[in-house]
Amino acid sequence: MSVKIFSVLMLFLLGAALAATAELPYGGWIQIPLLSILWWRLDPPTANAFKKQFGLSLFFGIGYFVVGLWWIYISLHDVGGMSALLACIGVFLLSAYVALYFSLATLAISAFQKNRLTGLFLAASWVLAEFLRGYIFTGFPWMGFAETQFNGPFASVAPYFGGLACTFLVIWSSWEIYQLRKHVTSSLLLITVAITISQFAGSFHFTKPIGEPISVRLIQGNFEQSLKFNPQVIGQQIDFYTREIVKEAANLIIIPETAFPWPQPNLPFGLLKYLQDFSNSSGSNILVGLIGEVPREHGMQYSNRATGISPSQPQYQYDKAHLVPFGEFIPPGFQWFVKAFHVPMSDFARGRIDQTPLTIVRKGQDDLHAAITICYEDVFGGELASRIQHSDKPVNLLINMTNLAWFGDSQAPAQQLRLSQLRSLETGLPGLRATNTGITAVLSSNSKLLKALPEFTQATLSTQVQAYAGKTPYVIWGNLPILGLSCLLLLWGLIRYRHF
Repeated sequence: MSVKIFSVLMLFLLGAALAATAELPYGGWIQIPLLSILWWRLDPPTANAFKKQFGLSLFFGIGYFVVGLWWIYISLHDVGGMSALLACIGVFLLSAYVALYFSLATLAISAFQKNRLTGLFLAASWVLAEFLRGYIFTGFPWMGFAETQFNGPFASVAPYFGGLACTFLVIWSSWEIYQLRKHVTSSLLLITVAITISQFAGSFHFTKPIGEPISVRLIQGNFEQSLKFNPQVIGQQIDFYTREIVKEAANLIIIPETAFPWPQPNLPFGLLKYLQDFSNSSGSNILVGLIGEVPREHGMQYSNRATGISPSQPQYQYDKAHLVPFGEFIPPGFQWFVKAFHVPMSDFARGRIDQTPLTIVRKGQDDLHAAITICYEDVFGGELASRIQHSDKPVNLLINMTNLAWFGDSQAPAQQLRLSQLRSLETGLPGLRATNTGITAVLSSNSKLLKALPEFTQATLSTQVQAYAGKTPYVIWGNLPILGLSCLLLLWGLIRYRHF
């Protein structure tokens, strides 16, 4: 019994350590050898291999996600008013749920006869599990291994085949490190070749600069979430952002998600017209986060909206399409949870997937176009790539508007910054992040952090940004190549090497 408890504790701590390394400068490199320890603990053949691997890998996954997602406790308890016990249970249950996908993926170790292809089968199984994690119940693919690869050995694969391909190579190479004990020469050679090819792939670029750089102002208000729905503070917040917007002209001025935390028809009289007049006179394009209203069969419904104001143009609007369960929509049968959570306006309308990009009007120059994501949508690389590929206008920039004040002083902003960096890698486009509390930042087309504001400060980031044109292979193909390869590998393994 003590041996089993030790094994469970070791796997839990290994998962926790793996999550912690994601926050390190070279976390994408460090995670790979750490993962090889997991295979060492799961690989020894036993009579109950499936049961043992599933159970141990589940505790590994729980340790990984509890450390990686603990900040949800802040939104549940500190902001939402849920009891500490219930908030802890909520974090644990979510961690256990997403850890199930890890557990199911590791069953590939026992499902196929042990041979030199086992690592490929395991990687293919992991890719399919991660894809399903980002799809089932609207998806929650946060804290995947791909998001640390912008500073890992396989970053250059992202523009070709996306984050799931990076995940495939992380899992496969970690298995080959584990196999060094048996196949020193071949495993070392395979790992070296894979990293070399990946690094060489980074020499090719599929997007290129277009036109002159544009001036950008990203305004970070730093308003505490617990005060965000206080009527007096709402007025102060609207006044602050309005003053900052009109303080200085720029080609593009962006304020964060729900920076105007009030339904659009209820905003101070003449506010949007005042901003439109400023836009007309200064030539500035303005992107505002607010609460929209969408007509429904039985009245109006709120939406999480970005409203664009451009010189002498009709107002643009983008309604968030991929909503957060419980935070922005109520899954059927879960009204009781929302009552315990006390979240204001927690049942938003869902925007269309095929919404057009924002047009950035420039006097005397060609217009530019930007694909918008609001907060959580930045997690779904396949959806963003599909929107860019099928857009009726060429996309030159990525814009993410976010409010992470829900999660306090935690690693959530750094995690989402990494996701934005992965999106820039996949699309070959520069990224602009306008956030309430941080991290407000500008990213290059190859994911480098060019400028950023300190977290929890009230400030404006003013800079020049170079727009890009073109499409990466990932934007054109999406996840189809890596999913197709993974399915073919598992089908081949089931036909030739099944172990049950």
